[in-house]
Amino acid sequence: MSVPLADRVIQLAYDPGISPKGGGLPGLSVLKNVVNSINLFGIIAVVGALAVSLGVWAWGHHTGGHQAEANGKKGAVVAAGAALGLGAANGIVAFFSGLGSQVQ
Repeated sequence: MSVPLADRVIQLAYDPGISPKGGGLPGLSVLKNVVNSINLFGIIAVVGALAVSLGVWAWGHHTGGHQAEANGKKGAVVAAGAALGLGAANGIVAFFSGLGSQVQ
C-alpha cells in the first residue's frame, strides 16, 4: 500500500520533543563547576601568555630583533583573541543555542 507524499513529508518533519533541561542527571552542578574551573585556568594562562608576548615584543623592539618583535605581536594578538573567546564562550553558546531552538 502506497503512502501519500504529504504523509511522508509529515513523517520526515516529526518533532521528537527533545529540549535541554537541567535536573535529569546527577552531577550537573559538579560538571558546571569543572567547566567553570577550566575556563578560569584558561583565562589565567592567557594572562601569562599575554605578559610573555608583550615582553618579547618590547625586547625585540628595543634590541632590533625584528623577528622577535613580530612574534611578540602575533602572540599578543592570539592571546587577546583567546581571552575574547574564553570570556564570550557562555554568550556564544547561549546565542547559537537560542538561534538553533528557533529552527522549525
